[in-house]
Amino acid sequence: MSCAPVGVFDSGLGGLSVLNEIRQQLPQESLLYVADCGYVPYGDKPPELIRQRSRLIADFLLAQGAKALVVACNTATAAAINDLRSCHDLPIIGMEPAVKPATKATRSGVVGVLATTGTLQSAKFAALLDRFARDVEVITQPCPGLVECVERGELDSPATRALLQRYVAPLLAAGCDTLILGCTHYPFLRPLLAELVPADVALIDTAAAVARQLGERLQAAGMLATAQCPVSAGFWTTGQVNSMQQSMPVLWGCPVRVQPLPL
Repeated sequence: MSCAPVGVFDSGLGGLSVLNEIRQQLPQESLLYVADCGYVPYGDKPPELIRQRSRLIADFLLAQGAKALVVACNTATAAAINDLRSCHDLPIIGMEPAVKPATKATRSGVVGVLATTGTLQSAKFAALLDRFARDVEVITQPCPGLVECVERGELDSPATRALLQRYVAPLLAAGCDTLILGCTHYPFLRPLLAELVPADVALIDTAAAVARQLGERLQAAGMLATAQCPVSAGFWTTGQVNSMQQSMPVLWGCPVRVQPLPL
């Protein structure tokens, strides 16, 4: 099992931000990635549909031999991870907005959250606020359209810049000195965000923490890949193969072969 791959999925290409962290922290691991681009974004979809999509994709990744699953999507984690864990006995790692580290980082006591509507309306997010954010003011900002910009690989286009500026401006005006990137697509916009916010505003996401947790879970289960394991990566999409292949050099760092997945 140590040489078996890790399966990762998201509604689209945002989960590549998590996959990049896994590649950096666990370079011996082989990776499988499914982009459910036919249904992107999950943020405006009903929870039952997200659970259905998550089950289908998890079954596919397990059929490919995955030894662990990473739900690289905040919305899918909130809607489906308990369902997946009840069905499968293997490490399943999810995402959650970085409320706890943000409340520790803020100096002004005001934290902004950039996220999808689905994440902000989830019971999981409400529980995070109740548990960790009682002593700070949290201002949420749904960001329709940003996911689609990242999907197209438009990380610094005039349209992306204008959209991001519109979403960030009210958070800065309210005194936020810490911004939570509450969607796995948004870390790809860090360079642009750094131009739009003051240098002392902290930008926080959880991709690195998820990669660390994956490593810890694999080590505890005796399933960490060794230096003798061959390393590979496979990519599938339920959307347009050509579209994903065009974005991959920007988001993954090199061209890759993308296979269709008609789920």
